[in-house]
Amino acid sequence: MRTASLVAGITAWMVLMSQAAAASPPPLDYAALADRLVGHMALQPGEKVLLLAHPGDFEPIVPLLRQAVTRAGGIDLGTWQVLDPPPGADPAAVGKSVEASRAALRPLLEHVDLAVMLPVASPSHPEYAAMQDVLRGGHGRTIHFHWGNGGLPSAYAVPGHPLPSQEVIDAAYQNSVLHSDCRAIGAVQRRFAADLRRGEVRITTPAGTDLRFRIGDRTVTFQDGDASAARAREAKVLIDREIEIPCGAVRVAPLEETVEGTIAFPPGRWADKDVEGLVLRFAHGRIVDVHARTGQDAVESELRQGGDAAHAFREIALGFNPELAIPDQEPWIPYFGYGAGVLRLSLGDNSELGGKVTGGYVRWNLFTDATITAGGKEWVRGGKLTP
Repeated sequence: MRTASLVAGITAWMVLMSQAAAASPPPLDYAALADRLVGHMALQPGEKVLLLAHPGDFEPIVPLLRQAVTRAGGIDLGTWQVLDPPPGADPAAVGKSVEASRAALRPLLEHVDLAVMLPVASPSHPEYAAMQDVLRGGHGRTIHFHWGNGGLPSAYAVPGHPLPSQEVIDAAYQNSVLHSDCRAIGAVQRRFAADLRRGEVRITTPAGTDLRFRIGDRTVTFQDGDASAARAREAKVLIDREIEIPCGAVRVAPLEETVEGTIAFPPGRWADKDVEGLVLRFAHGRIVDVHARTGQDAVESELRQGGDAAHAFREIALGFNPELAIPDQEPWIPYFGYGAGVLRLSLGDNSELGGKVTGGYVRWNLFTDATITAGGKEWVRGGKLTP
């Protein structure tokens, strides 16, 4: 009798473990990811490729990616590690050190054809900041493969819902890298951009957003996964040379003086405080009124600390990737809002997009229920792409 009970217990345990394994996302396929990334590079023979990696993050992909570069005919320059400042370091001393390192590294990177920003590496590190200087000078290109970006999250919670586990996030991102049809996404993006140029664009949300603007002849950046040298030769602004993998978003800085109306924000944090019911009113691209149901002092504090740039509209970014769309069940916002129908309305410095606003401050704000009309067509309705 005891033997039967023991067998039954073991069987039940095995069933539970099997169910748990089935429910768990599969492990990351680093080899497939490496091959896919190199495919996006479209390397020409002899092009020099450098990786920028953070210790302990995505380490298994590093040798696989270097090998894939070599197989594709590129020249492997190896990997530079980026490091965080030591705990307790004086911010002023750290800033001075970063700038000195950036200046010293710049000439070493002038002949790099392509650099890859791996997870946690970011422009705050002197290695990538120096690479951006090279990009601004009209040479090279980079791939942003940053599932985590120097402390800046890539996944965002939908108000009222928790974020999923990191394993679920990783699985979603892997699926989007391996299975997104970036060429098809790029074709739709270009149709949207053509409609953006046809006149006034209007954005509304159920909470009260009603924003209008024009983009004129401003550069529209297509994050369509094309990290080729040919694409880089056509670059007009910095972010044209920084290719996001997974692909998905269209980004543009509207003509500042044309931005008029209101943005009603979802609950969020400003100056490390919770804020609800925030509405900003814009005239000629500048904030002219701030009203919040709770936390208005925190909003005003952040805007004040951000300086002149914080009071300016920055850009619109609209996601087109169906593999990164917000899940209907247990919703969350994947990869910086690159999913189909997700809208990003930003404040601050838009110089990297070809805009007039400088000053350094940048704040992203994500909207999941917007309606967008451009060129007389309703492109997004209630957070869903309509074409």
